[in-house]
Amino acid sequence: MKPLLHWRRSQRTLTNSTVHTAAFELQEGERSRVNGVLHFTTVTSLLRDGSDAIANGRAAVIDLAGVKDSDSSGLALLIEWLSVARAAKHNLRYENIPVQLHQLARLSDVEELLTVS
Repeated sequence: MKPLLHWRRSQRTLTNSTVHTAAFELQEGERSRVNGVLHFTTVTSLLRDGSDAIANGRAAVIDLAGVKDSDSSGLALLIEWLSVARAAKHNLRYENIPVQLHQLARLSDVEELLTVS
């Protein structure tokens, strides 16, 4: 058990203290955009804001050109939003998907989920 506790302590000291920010912004019509970093520290609030907009028919197109960086939680967010749209019987399309997210989706074998109109 001591090696496990030591490993956890090491992980904490290596954690990056950078504060990431992201925003979900409604635009005209059924368009919206995401700006900032899609990271595990930002996706919770984005999930709520985006899900509400999608479910209410306010976000049929989400522009991702403002995404500066992402990890796998960002990919999970986009997939979850697709599920929200499907449950609400709305279409959802992503525009300007960053290369990093395309690569994560390809590695995870879900790329065609993000590119279907």
